[in-house]
Amino acid sequence: MSGLARAPVTEDLLILVDEADREIGTLPKTECHLGGGTLHRAFSVFLFAPDGKVLIQERTAGKMLWPGFWSNSCCSHPRPGEDTGAAAQRRVREELHVECRLDFLYKFRYQAAFGSVGSEHELCHVYAGYATGDISTDPLEIAAIRWLTPAALSREIAAEPERFSPWMKLEWQQITANYLDRILDDCRKQQTWRT
Repeated sequence: MSGLARAPVTEDLLILVDEADREIGTLPKTECHLGGGTLHRAFSVFLFAPDGKVLIQERTAGKMLWPGFWSNSCCSHPRPGEDTGAAAQRRVREELHVECRLDFLYKFRYQAAFGSVGSEHELCHVYAGYATGDISTDPLEIAAIRWLTPAALSREIAAEPERFSPWMKLEWQQITANYLDRILDDCRKQQTWRT
């Protein structure tokens, strides 16, 4: 046991994984993010509207890592014993109060330090979601939201990369290079079904 104080009973336990995404244990959320971070399972969701716009969120000022930064629609961690896709659905409902279909895109490992505060060190599962219905946000998680065209989001990231979370920039680069055409085709189909 490290010299850290025990985490509060209510703090989420995160799933520790190896490089192949095999579970190797659990650790309280705060401890996972201290120092260089401990590799754990996570997910990121990018929600798209039928018109092809993507939802981004501004992280609240109370976040330990990257407070006030713009990021993808929803990101979090599965609970021990919880399927990652089910966890992503749950957090979209909790943070954005909307139901959506999620499609798994890919997973990757990254590590990023936030000054001396701590680090993300995640094996992250990335999903595209298709939002239906009105979105209302959880103010404890999200300070603001914006819908942007993919081209506008790419321009903003290129112009001011320091305003965006590091995982979002990595994920958006992969999405635009390898998945965006398929996602936008799905959005067009969704729009056709609604008319």
